[in-house]
Amino acid sequence: MKYDLNAVVAQFDVPGAFVDAQPYGSGHINDTYLVRLRQDRDVTPWIVQRVNHRIFQDVPGLMRNIQRVTEHVRRRLAGISGSDLLRETLTVVPTRAGQAFHQDAQGDFWRTYVFITGARTYDEVQSAAMARQAARAFGTFQKLLMDLPAPALLETIPRFHHTPSRFATLEAALAADRASRADSCRPEIEFALARKATTSVLVDQMAAGVLPSRATHNDTKINNVMIDDRDGRGVCIIDLDTVMPGTVLYDFGDEVRTTTGTAAEDERDLGRVHFQVRMFEALVRGYLEAAREFLVPAEVDHLAFSGRLITFEIGIRFLTDYLEGDVYFKTHRPGHNLDRCRTQFEMVRQMEQQSEAMEQIVSRYR
Repeated sequence: MKYDLNAVVAQFDVPGAFVDAQPYGSGHINDTYLVRLRQDRDVTPWIVQRVNHRIFQDVPGLMRNIQRVTEHVRRRLAGISGSDLLRETLTVVPTRAGQAFHQDAQGDFWRTYVFITGARTYDEVQSAAMARQAARAFGTFQKLLMDLPAPALLETIPRFHHTPSRFATLEAALAADRASRADSCRPEIEFALARKATTSVLVDQMAAGVLPSRATHNDTKINNVMIDDRDGRGVCIIDLDTVMPGTVLYDFGDEVRTTTGTAAEDERDLGRVHFQVRMFEALVRGYLEAAREFLVPAEVDHLAFSGRLITFEIGIRFLTDYLEGDVYFKTHRPGHNLDRCRTQFEMVRQMEQQSEAMEQIVSRYR
């Protein structure tokens, strides 16, 4: 669908005349554009996004979260010598009416960010060094939010990483078997059922107060951290739509899931799927360099486990969607969600096999 980006940008407090706009990035949820504006002889880029309000149903609340988080991080950075406040956190540009977002006549929600120069995102991790830098950046982000004042952030997607709830949804899908697919994925169903007890480990420890609730990102893919073009440092954490209360282990676990594999998420040849211990070590090293000082022992104790759990969680989500007839995730071929499930479960299997090595790595750097 085409949008009148000129009219949208005119609602925001940005200087200059509209030059052009083009799709930007590789996100699948929101529509992101790089918009250029001319002021005198200078052309300045800005990031303009249409927020998917079908997934994020409380956009005003979501934007309050983002404003609170970015303003708090900016205040913290202001007290750290050498910080670059326009590059190390997102900057929300207000509308001309002073709001954080604009809602157009069609009901779509729009926001604008300052464009961060001299850094970029990568859809795939390029090296262990990059993995380490990304993990350090996410750990730093968590550290900067350690003293975020009350109240708690809004849950923009309730129970997003509540693995027992995800498992209960799988069991309901299996019982209903509306698409008559259960017989085609019995090995995967058995794999999932055998690991049911693991799903409540983190939730139970949070309920008991052993694991603290913190402000967490909840979507720590490599392409949600901007990497500096000059020195390879993780500069800025982006895509803050899912920043909400949780455990830091959700974030670290998702880093493990998305960084340590050798194959695409939907690889059909499981012989090409390998868990890379060296990438896991890079993540542990970088993350603890930033986060060691504020983590409690129970959080460090579960770093290796969190990778298996979050990988298992997305695996059961793919399996659930396959059983329900592919109603949530976009698919591009028959059995696509089952392929995705199998890849995740193969990663879980290999992490289980190498769990001792993973625990030794955590012990080495804790």
